[in-house]
Amino acid sequence: MATIEEALEIERLERDIFRGASTKTQLPRTFGGQVAGQALVSAVRTVEPRFQVHSLHGYFLRPGNPQERTVYQVERIRDGRSFCTRRVTGIQDGAAIFTMAASFHAGDEGPEHQDHMPEVPAPEELPDASTTMSPERLWMMREWEHWDIRMVPQEDVSKRDGMVSQQQVWFRYRHQLPDDPLVHVCTLAYMSDMTLLGSSKVTHPDERTQNASLDHAMWFLQPFRADEWLLYDQSSPSAGFGRALTGGKIFSRAGALVAAVVQEGLIRTHREG
Repeated sequence: MATIEEALEIERLERDIFRGASTKTQLPRTFGGQVAGQALVSAVRTVEPRFQVHSLHGYFLRPGNPQERTVYQVERIRDGRSFCTRRVTGIQDGAAIFTMAASFHAGDEGPEHQDHMPEVPAPEELPDASTTMSPERLWMMREWEHWDIRMVPQEDVSKRDGMVSQQQVWFRYRHQLPDDPLVHVCTLAYMSDMTLLGSSKVTHPDERTQNASLDHAMWFLQPFRADEWLLYDQSSPSAGFGRALTGGKIFSRAGALVAAVVQEGLIRTHREG
C-alpha cells in the first residue's frame, strides 16, 4: 500500500489551494489520518520555516471517497511574531469533508515538566502485529504495511487506578524518513488516528460496532522521529450515546512526552442491512 510520502503528497494549485493525492487502499472511505495529514501539510506550506506546528484541531464532517483527490483551501487567520494560525477545509465534490485549525509557534522559554512514561515491555519483546492478527483482520496490516505496530498485551498494560479502558501500543515507521522535523510531525498526525478509537473497545471486545473518527485534536510537545519507536499510551474515559471519548500520550523510547491527542469517535451498535 501507499508509503507515507505518497499518502501525504500535496500539489499546489494556487497560493493557498492544494490538492492531495489519492492512494491505493482497501478502505471504503478515506482514512482520517490521511485527510488530517494532508490538511496539515497544506497549512505548513503557507507558513514561514521559523514556525513549527504546535497544535491542530480537526472535525471529520463527511466520509471521504478514497478514489477521489481532496482539495484543501487554506485561510491565513493570523500571522504574529510568535504564533500564526491557519484554517484548512478539505473538499470533495463541492462539499467539505474535513475542517481543521492549525497553530504554529516560533518557540519561547519557560518552566518545564512532564508525566512519566508508563512501564511496559520493550517493543523488541512484543510480536509485530502483522504476525499475530487473525486472518479476518490481516487486511489492516496490509493497509499499513509500512508501519511496525506492536500492541502491549492487556495483562502487561500499565494500569492506573480509576481509568476504565486502557491500551498501549508501540509503533514506528519502518523506513528512514528525512531529517526535516515537519515531515515527522505530519507523519505522526497521520498515525495518531490509527488504533486510538480501539481503546474504547477494550472493555467491549465482543460487541460489534460501527466506528469512525468525529473530531481530533493534537499537541506537539517535544522533537521526535516517527521512524523511531514511540509508545502510544491510550485510554477511553467515557462512552455513550453512540460516541466514545479517547485520549493518548505519545512518548519517545527515551521517555520524553512528545505529543498528546484527544479524539471523539463514533462507536454505535452495528446495524445489519
